[in-house]
Amino acid sequence: QEKLVESGGGLVQPGGSLRLSCVASGFAFGGFAMTWHRQAPGKERELVARITSGGGGTKAYADAVKGRFTISRDNAKSTAYLQMNSLKPEDTAVYYCRAQRTKVSMSGVGEDDYWGRGTQVTVSS
Repeated sequence: QEKLVESGGGLVQPGGSLRLSCVASGFAFGGFAMTWHRQAPGKERELVARITSGGGGTKAYADAVKGRFTISRDNAKSTAYLQMNSLKPEDTAVYYCRAQRTKVSMSGVGEDDYWGRGTQVTVSS
């Protein structure tokens, strides 16, 4: 069964760092693009960072985290990471990872799309 499990969240002071991990199982991790999303209380879920499948040569970040967060992946460990530095109180949210892959066949185009259950990040003094 396909599964994503996030870990590494917690309470950190402003200016601190955390490294989130997302361990995948039950599917071919290397063939999937990975994204990190977050959802703060009372707000919609937003995309934070994206990394392409395979070697992860292309990465993209939301403006709010650019220069502070770094997304990476280790296909041998079926794990995606989100290194978060210079954390701010407005980074407080539940962080989710997502795996996506577009499938093309003679019957049409579809998508494999899996979500983790999230890990809480709280930035507060």
